[in-house]
Order: sequence, then structure tokens, then C-alpha cells
Amino acid sequence: MRTLLLTLAALSLGIFLGLGAASQDAPMEADPTTGPVAGSGAGQSSAAAAAATVVGQAPRPPLPEGLDSGERRDIEIFRNAAESVVSVTNIGLRRDYFSLNVFEIPQGSGSGFLWDDQGHVVTNYHVIEGGRRFSVTLADQSTWEAQVVGTAPNKDLAVLRIDTSERRLPPLPVGRSTDLVVGQRVLAIGNPFGLDQTLTVGVVSALGRELRSPGGRLIRDLIQTDAAINPGNSGGPLLNSSGRLIGVNTAIFSPSGASAGIGFAVPVDTVRRLVPQLIEHGRPIQPGIGIEIVADSTARRLGFTGVLIQQVVRGGPAHQAGLQPVSTDRRGRRLLGDRIVGVDDLEIKTSDDLIYAFEQAGVGAQVELTVENESGQRQVQIELVAL
Repeated sequence: MRTLLLTLAALSLGIFLGLGAASQDAPMEADPTTGPVAGSGAGQSSAAAAAATVVGQAPRPPLPEGLDSGERRDIEIFRNAAESVVSVTNIGLRRDYFSLNVFEIPQGSGSGFLWDDQGHVVTNYHVIEGGRRFSVTLADQSTWEAQVVGTAPNKDLAVLRIDTSERRLPPLPVGRSTDLVVGQRVLAIGNPFGLDQTLTVGVVSALGRELRSPGGRLIRDLIQTDAAINPGNSGGPLLNSSGRLIGVNTAIFSPSGASAGIGFAVPVDTVRRLVPQLIEHGRPIQPGIGIEIVADSTARRLGFTGVLIQQVVRGGPAHQAGLQPVSTDRRGRRLLGDRIVGVDDLEIKTSDDLIYAFEQAGVGAQVELTVENESGQRQVQIELVAL
């Protein structure tokens, strides 16, 4: 799987897809509902079964004659998944220039989807960034106040929660992204330019793409698709031809700001790993070894690749393994200490590489570090812990 690292010039064209309030097509904030609608009983295993049992769902019109099997499949996927796709509105504060009064105003919107039957909604971090209050609009146009449960800026993911204690809402069925192949069919559902419940169809155009996140780190293993996604699609689901979630639409690469046939989605395997952490802890649990590192730019100026160790946390895995940080000798000369150049079979050139390798292994995993210093290279076995 070939990896594309977008250059600085190219990144200036990468556009995260939250829809700003300045757009004339941005949806206005809906009036809060007076109360939830009663739902039916226990959840079922498939989205189709769940959607079919929601109380008050409008009857589906019959399909016209002459449709081929592909069209029928896409229609069925959309009908089943649309109940689980939502619109997310970011509400901020603005001060009137003349009166100096402060009032609330929708400052952006995006998409999201229901993760479980507890009211958790997954969306992009940049959709809710800087907001004071949030609302979620369901497929039936009812609007619910939402609370932020957790955020992962470095993966551009966030989880909200709405109170659905008196109503059962169908979550999307979750698939996998490890076995995706270029050319397979995908479907995107969201609210581009505020136009809710919009379906676009395309293919997986490439795998293993990279993009700089709102938190400043690289998001790796992104799915590239030619399914049309535009501002407002942020946080919406990318589905496979079985109707299962395979990614979260996050950004486009476009000179104009509209779809140019190059969109990116965070892979569902990353989502599956992070969302339970955000729900339980409110933040990602980062695996590590108890070190502080020298900035990549400084390491490059010194002519080194790999990750230079700035400090070692006493009692942590790195300290117990004997890793040495930057230090000073008796004459005041700076000694560089150890630098990490490999984790298992992965070559480590930057801090992003190191973080990615640790995330792939996970907390509790035993990894083999390749460490270099002035004396040469050695291998160190070490266990990752939660930071």
C-alpha cells in the first residue's frame, strides 16, 4: 500500500469539510423539540432491522420498475443508513458591534452518525471546534441538544451525546478497513452545503493517504475516494456496498473548495479503536514509553534522522530499559544520548512515525526498539504503557 505525504503547498489545498456559518446554504438552527418521540424495544443486529422497527418511520415508497440490481442495492443501503445519519450544528457567541450585546449564532455545521443506541454521535473534531453549544438534527428533522463526550484532535474525531432515553435510534453497522481494495464501491451520506440526507456514490480511489490533522499530527492510512463530498459532509459516514461503515469523511483536496473528485476519510479501524476511549475517558489513550523528545526540526538541523530522547521519566519503561536522554558532561559539552530509529519492522524518521508505531501496537504491547547513539546500534525490548 503506497503512502502519499502531501507537501506543504498541497496541504494548502486540502480543505476540511465543516460548513461555516457564512455560507448562505448553511442550515439555520432548528427550534428545540418539546420532547423525544417514544421508540420501540431492544436493538437488533442489522441497520435494516433497526430502521424498520423505529416507531413513526414514514412508509417507504415502492421502487420504480426497470432498476438494475446495483441501483436497488444503493437505494436499500441509503434507506437503511439515512436513519442513522445526522446534522451537527456548532453554535458560538458573537458580540453586536453597536449594542455590544452577546448572542448565540450558528457558526458552522457538518454531518455525523449514530454510533450506538445510547445516543453517542461520531463526527469530526473540526466540526465542533470552538463551539459553545451544539445541536444534532435527526433524519426526522427533530433537533436535540448535544454534549461533547470526548475529542481526538490529532485524528479529527469527536463524540457527542444526545439524550435518547425515551427513544431508540438505530446505529450504523460497523465494518473493517484493513481489507479494503482500490476500486471497490463506496457510498457517502451527509449534508453538503446544508442539503441534508444527500447520497453520493464512487469507489475507493487509493489507500494509505496522509493529511495533517487540526491537532497538528499526521492522520495516516486515510481512504481516498471519488465519491463527491463537499463542505458540510464532514463527519458523515463512508459505507461499503454492504452498507457498513468503513470511514468518516473528513477532508477534500480541491483548488476551488468544492468536490474535485479527491476526498479523504478516516478509516473505520482507527474509529473503532478511538471512539470507546473517547466515550470512557473523554480523550485518546496514547501508548508510550515515558519519554520527552527533541523537536523534529531541531533533530534535522543537527543532521539526524530518528527521534532524539530529550528526557526520560524516572520509573517509566524507558528508564527501566536504560534509554539515555540528552545530557551534559563535566566540561559542559552536550551529549546527544539515544535516538529511536525503528519500532519492530517500522523505520522511524520523525515523531509522527513513532506515535503511529506505538498506536498500531497499543497499550500493553511488547515492542522492539532499534536505538542508536555514538557507540552504535542496539535492540531494546520494551512494554508500552498508557500515558
